[in-house]
Amino acid sequence: MKYWGQYRWSNVFAMVKNSMADPEICDVPFEGRLVVVTGATSGIGYHTARKFASRGAHVLTINRNELKSAALCEEIRREFGVPCTYWVADLSRLSDMHQVGHALAELETPIDVWIHNAGVYLSKKHVTEDGLEMTFAVNYLASFVMTYLARDKLKAQGSARVIFVNSEGYRFAVWGPRLDDLNWEKRHYTGLRAYGESKIAQLLAMMLFHDDFHGSGVTINAMHPGMVATNTGRDNGPVYRWFKRNLIDRVSNLPTVSGEALYTLGVSPKFAGVSGKFFNLTRPEEVTPPAQDRSVAQALWDISLDMGGLR
Repeated sequence: MKYWGQYRWSNVFAMVKNSMADPEICDVPFEGRLVVVTGATSGIGYHTARKFASRGAHVLTINRNELKSAALCEEIRREFGVPCTYWVADLSRLSDMHQVGHALAELETPIDVWIHNAGVYLSKKHVTEDGLEMTFAVNYLASFVMTYLARDKLKAQGSARVIFVNSEGYRFAVWGPRLDDLNWEKRHYTGLRAYGESKIAQLLAMMLFHDDFHGSGVTINAMHPGMVATNTGRDNGPVYRWFKRNLIDRVSNLPTVSGEALYTLGVSPKFAGVSGKFFNLTRPEEVTPPAQDRSVAQALWDISLDMGGLR
């Protein structure tokens, strides 16, 4: 309850106002530059990869499904005439997180923009083969492990923009993450709270990555992609699927809106040098008190090194 007195209604009003605004549009080309996108075979990641390709970027996608990945790259090469490659990885697996992180660290080509988009929403608890709660592993730990392993390469480049596709749903973790129960073994699991904890964990880690990248030319930010009609949650039960299809998706934006916002954050000169910020689409927004707690961020960082096998 230590955060109770720190909450401000102005923060909520700003979120509501920002959620009704359109993203800024960037028309600057990105020819010959490399963008890495995780989870790019559908939804936000798919439209983001296409947006960057349409502006001349070289595209590297990281996805679970090889057939869909190959089809995406064939489509991008055919329509936009730019190079597109893909790596197959299941980002719920620690071994795949490490494989991708090390491969990116050894990549000779500079990574100009890296968009961590892969994510899940699960109404029921699932445990990965490594014994981790699935939502936490995919939404948070994967981005932490891969960024941690590739951070020296990014700093050596002299410039790069790393973007976490986050969510206003981090607000469901009203009191911050439960560091003593990140696997939801002591509490009753709910999809909203687990999702919120995974997203607030990402914001806390972003704070320390920002410190680590300071002075290197590498920036790291998080963004809420808006309420978007995507396939997220398609593996949940029939009640959730009906609710999403008939209520949520009917008032949601198309994922192309999110792709435009991510392109702007990744390319626009306006955001050069901007780091450690949370954006609602392209509007900067102050995060809630528990997402600013440095002591919790440091404790989570240490736990993440252990959970991610990074010691």
